[in-house]
Amino acid sequence: MTLPTRHAIVATGLRKSYGDKVVLDGIDLKIPEGTIFALLGPNGAGKTTTVQILSTLISADGGQARIGGHDLTREPDAVRALIGVTGQFSAVDNLLTGRENLRLMADLCHLDRATGRRRIADLLDQFDLVEAADKPVATYSGGMRRRLDLAMTLVGDPRVIFLDEPTTGLDPRSRRAMWQIIRDLVAGGVTILLTTQYLEEADQLADRVAFLDHGRLIAEGTPHALKRLIPGGHVVLQFADQDGLDSAARTFAEATRDDTALTLHVPSDGGVGSLRSLLDQLDRASISVAGLAVHTPDLDDVFLTLTGRTDQEGAMAR
Repeated sequence: MTLPTRHAIVATGLRKSYGDKVVLDGIDLKIPEGTIFALLGPNGAGKTTTVQILSTLISADGGQARIGGHDLTREPDAVRALIGVTGQFSAVDNLLTGRENLRLMADLCHLDRATGRRRIADLLDQFDLVEAADKPVATYSGGMRRRLDLAMTLVGDPRVIFLDEPTTGLDPRSRRAMWQIIRDLVAGGVTILLTTQYLEEADQLADRVAFLDHGRLIAEGTPHALKRLIPGGHVVLQFADQDGLDSAARTFAEATRDDTALTLHVPSDGGVGSLRSLLDQLDRASISVAGLAVHTPDLDDVFLTLTGRTDQEGAMAR
C-alpha cells in the first residue's frame, strides 16, 4: 500500500499587487516533505515576493497557503516555529565571533543554556567551523560566512527552509561544499525552497523546478522532464579537412554545417542508442572525425525558450 504524499508547503491562488502592478497572479505550489524545490525566473518574476509571503514577512492579497499543515494567515506563529530563512546576503554580525552569532540565535529561539550550548557545538562541527568559532566573523572567508549564516538558520531546528540564492559570490569549491550541506539537510527530512540565479545549481540539487515569469508559473516538473520539452539536442562533429566535412554533410542531410569551423551539427537526443547509430553511419561511410561533442538541452535552454529572453545573466539577476 502506497502512503499518500505529505506536503510541507501547499499554496493555492497566491496573489500580490503593489498599486496597479501585479507581482503574483494566482500561483499554486505543492512541495512534498523532504525535497528540494527550485523557484526560477527572470528579474521581477515574483520569486522574492513568493518567498516573503510564505515566510510570513509580507501578506498576500489573495489565495491561501499552508506550511507544515498550518494556515499562513490564521497560524503565523506556528508557521514561524517551523521555518528558517537564509537570505541572499549573510545576516551575520561581523563584530561577533561565530560562536557568539550562534549564541545570539539560540537566545532568540528561547533555548535554555544547556540546550543552546549543545546545539551550537553540533552546528559548529557540522559546518566545519570549530577552529574559527572564537574568531571575529570579519576574518571569515565568503564560504565560511555563508556556512555560518545557514548554521544560524538551523539553530531552531526548522523543518522548512527558504534559501534565497545561497551560493551567490562563492567560489566553485565553496559552492559545491554548500550543495553537499543542502543535500545532507534534505536527507535528514528538511524541506527546502530554493531560489537561485545559477541554473546548474537547480539542475544539481532540485527534485522539482518551477519557472515563474510575470507573476505566473509557466512550467513545473523535474529537471529531466523540463529539459525533454525543449528541442535542440545535437552532436557536433569536428573534421580535419573540407573533404571530410563534405562527405559527412552528404551522409547526414538533416545536419547543419559550419565551413569555417569545419563542424557539422547533427540533430540527436544525446542518448546512447542514437549516438551509436551515428557512429555506425560514419563507419559505414568510411568517414573519419577529428572530434565529437554531444549537446543536450539544459535548464539554460529551458529558461531561454520559456521566457523568450536572450540575455540570461541580465534576465536572471535579481
